[in-house]
Amino acid sequence: MNGEPLTILIADDHPLFRKGLRALLATLPQVEVVGEAANGSEAVRLAAQLQPDVVLMDLQMPNGDGLTAVRAIVAAQPSVRVLVVTMFQDDDSIFAAMRAGARGYVLKDMDDDDITRAILAVGRGDAIFSPAIATRIMHFFSITSAQPRPMFPELTESERNVLRLMTKGLHNDAIAQQLSFSPKTVRNYISNIFTKLQVADRAQAIVRARDAGLK
Repeated sequence: MNGEPLTILIADDHPLFRKGLRALLATLPQVEVVGEAANGSEAVRLAAQLQPDVVLMDLQMPNGDGLTAVRAIVAAQPSVRVLVVTMFQDDDSIFAAMRAGARGYVLKDMDDDDITRAILAVGRGDAIFSPAIATRIMHFFSITSAQPRPMFPELTESERNVLRLMTKGLHNDAIAQQLSFSPKTVRNYISNIFTKLQVADRAQAIVRARDAGLK
């Protein structure tokens, strides 16, 4: 960092959490918080404007979720390092964040010293995971090393099932009936599929799925 403070952008939709994190970082002379974002689209805009060294990113936020924001920031500013700070520790969230380009993944319930070390480590260019997340990653690879990876691993199993039926030409009501979902649930899954596969519409999603051999 050449003696310059590590610049931080905090992206979280909970004002109290942002306030607490800003107060914690204010105790570190080597760190400067340069901005706060309350949603994903604002995080993307401020990352482009402020060019912080590190973005602390929550995953679930309105107006552009955290994963979408991670992808956009990393694609536009590869030098900006993203550390996910979240309450979600399911495999889907962890690996989706890693594939999106996050340099680390930690949980909000970490103590102050641990989260400080994580931020500074990512600022140095390291990859960092909280102990609970590292354990889940090790467990995931230990049970899947002998198994073929699913197509589109960024999708949940339910989202893959919906996409599979989309490729067969089924419309939402038929998909809902076949999977015993409500039509609203199917619409939500399809919206998630578009976001995760970075496609604009149903036709593009079907083309991606068929090209990948999803059946």
